[in-house]
Amino acid sequence: MSKIGLFFGPEKGSVHRVAEKVQAAIGEDKIELVSVNDASVADLEKYDKIIFGISTVGKETWDSDYSNTDWAKFFPEVSKTDYAGKVVALFGLGDHITYPDHFVNAMGRLAKEIAPLNAKIVGQVDPDTYEFEDSEAIVDGKFVGLPIDEDFEPELTDKRIADWLGTIKAEFGF
Repeated sequence: MSKIGLFFGPEKGSVHRVAEKVQAAIGEDKIELVSVNDASVADLEKYDKIIFGISTVGKETWDSDYSNTDWAKFFPEVSKTDYAGKVVALFGLGDHITYPDHFVNAMGRLAKEIAPLNAKIVGQVDPDTYEFEDSEAIVDGKFVGLPIDEDFEPELTDKRIADWLGTIKAEFGF
């Protein structure tokens, strides 16, 4: 069984903590954490199973100029990769209270970036148990991945991760 690559950013914050929770739940021997800050196309090509962890950290992520973030630097690498034969799942962090009109938008933008590149995206989540006004991460009535709100709903994170991992387990083989 090949290892899963979990590409996440930014480091040292909520996305990093959630990435570590996902790694612990799957098993450290089955998944490698890769910071997008230093990642490249070559890193993406090492894995047939990829999980992306991204955050919508505020207004700068939906304005056109957010070039200082880890993900802004990594997006060109993401779009240079052919995902044919790869299985991809996403989780996104957002704040449904302060930014209810942009909840986990970055996760939606990432999915829109990789979908045309032959990515098989799994792990869609029903939005019924979430409070928000709008999100670019809703496609065909579902979130493209797992939304997490560590700012206002951290008590729900572990259960949401466990439930989501249950839905992607067969595709990821863990």
